Amino acid sequence: MEITYRKLEEKDLDTFITMRITQLREEGATEDIDLRPNLADYYKRHMADGTFVSWLALDGDRIIGTSGMSIVEKPPYFSCPSGKLGLLSSMFTDPDHRRQGIAKKLLSLVVEEARKAGCGAVHITASDMGVLLYTDFGFKKNGNFMCYNF
Repeated sequence: MEITYRKLEEKDLDTFITMRITQLREEGATEDIDLRPNLADYYKRHMADGTFVSWLALDGDRIIGTSGMSIVEKPPYFSCPSGKLGLLSSMFTDPDHRRQGIAKKLLSLVVEEARKAGCGAVHITASDMGVLLYTDFGFKKNGNFMCYNF
């Protein structure tokens, strides 16, 4: 098995979206709505304008790992004078390929994309499974993170 890595292309979106939904379900999502059209719209628009980037891991022609980074901008602050942030998402590895360093490689590739885009930080809401990966990589917990859902 030789794992290769490349950027997400529009031709990959069906598989990418399936893996994103699998990831969300694995993390406990139980809502019964069809997210496919919304995800397809989001990825197409933001890939086109450069505010979403993803790296894939492949075993032959089969996608076995995904990463995703949305580049967002907010008012600059002292630790992020550019105001640009990378919002990490879609970190998923096929269960048969876990614990082989694939997620770490994908994380390093997508974090480098954030650095190249001028981001001052990368944020993620980590799943229980992902906490160890992110802390080993150097992410720090922010005990003040809060969310208000509509």
